Amino acid sequence: MVMTKNKLFLFAVLVIFTSGSVCAAAKKAGPAAVLPGFTAEDMPYDAGEAVLLRWPVNPAAAAGTAYEIYVSSLEAGGWVKVTEFDAAAKTGADIGLPFWAWNGTKDEHAVKVELNNLFGNFPPGAVFTCKAAVLEKGALKAESLPATIAPQGNWFRLDRLNNLIALLGLITVFFWAVSHAKRKGLFIRRIAGLDAIDEAIGRATEMGKPIFYVPGIGSMSSISTIASAFILGEVSKKVAQYDSHIKVPHYDPVVMTVCKEVVKQSYLEAGRPDSYRDDINHFVSADQFSYAASVDGMISREKPAACFYMGHFMAESLLLAEVGATSGAIQIAGTDVEHQLPFFFTACDYTLIGEELYAAGAYLSKEPMLLSALKVQDLGKLVVMVSVFFGMILVSLGAKFGWDGLVRVVMDLFKGY
Repeated sequence: MVMTKNKLFLFAVLVIFTSGSVCAAAKKAGPAAVLPGFTAEDMPYDAGEAVLLRWPVNPAAAAGTAYEIYVSSLEAGGWVKVTEFDAAAKTGADIGLPFWAWNGTKDEHAVKVELNNLFGNFPPGAVFTCKAAVLEKGALKAESLPATIAPQGNWFRLDRLNNLIALLGLITVFFWAVSHAKRKGLFIRRIAGLDAIDEAIGRATEMGKPIFYVPGIGSMSSISTIASAFILGEVSKKVAQYDSHIKVPHYDPVVMTVCKEVVKQSYLEAGRPDSYRDDINHFVSADQFSYAASVDGMISREKPAACFYMGHFMAESLLLAEVGATSGAIQIAGTDVEHQLPFFFTACDYTLIGEELYAAGAYLSKEPMLLSALKVQDLGKLVVMVSVFFGMILVSLGAKFGWDGLVRVVMDLFKGY
């Protein structure tokens, strides 16, 4: 009887203890708190492919607190986890927008969600639902109410206002330069190599010898080859006026086709279309050293009075220029391949360095549009150099004295969005 009473007593204690544990667990697993102030907005100044989630920063958040962001679409259904980050991260100050387009602070969280990376290409007007969860040491502490948003594309990128202002400024300066060039002309410093073109062509005419124009081994997409085609047009015009003879051996058949039209047009503008011949431009070889050897042979046999090397050159530069020098020709070269310039300096009478090759077309033709473009480029370089110099000084001062606002303004002005 005593044993039975003891068993009943122990059973009653066990039941009471279990009930208390269950009640405590039920109390602990109650509903999570609501994260206040959570909103979902269309991401400004984009193509309608992102949303911006914002809510206030909780200064009393305990160590180890983190946020998780979830997004759902009506088509896909279910929640997709976007990111997880510490409670001190991703504030409004971290959004990569300039100061004139965004006024984010460190008092609120701001998260940009790229929806196209999660759901691919979605139709305009698609509706998405977003929410945020607060985790404290891995356990759910609070959760926001779901926020619905339909992202829309923006017509105007206010974040690129600095680029627009710079573009309008350049356009204004360009048209002013065109007007000024037509009325009074524009000054361009003298380039000895280009001034010597008349001398070289005149010498060839007096001696009754041909002129060789080598456009290099670049393709038609090369800037130096395009510049060479401009120079060829001006040289051909003077050759036609002097009734001299020019030969243009080619490495690339596409470049040859373009140069044929350039030379034909130059003879037409010079009033000597009857002097033009199709064999002025001729294809040699698409192999680098075969081309160089063939041109060297032509120069050695025909002993031209002038040789022009304009365009993209590589290892064949010295092979060509050395043979031309031994034939006694006056040689004018130009390339933007800097490691080939020493060979041209050594073997040629005049050498165009880098951008002098690009400016040659405007220099020779005196065309107002080309001269204006050249002046605007020079002005743009000057503005960039001055801006970088003073910007560097301002950023350095801001970093030294803690002027974060000044640093941000300067960096935003120089940034391309």
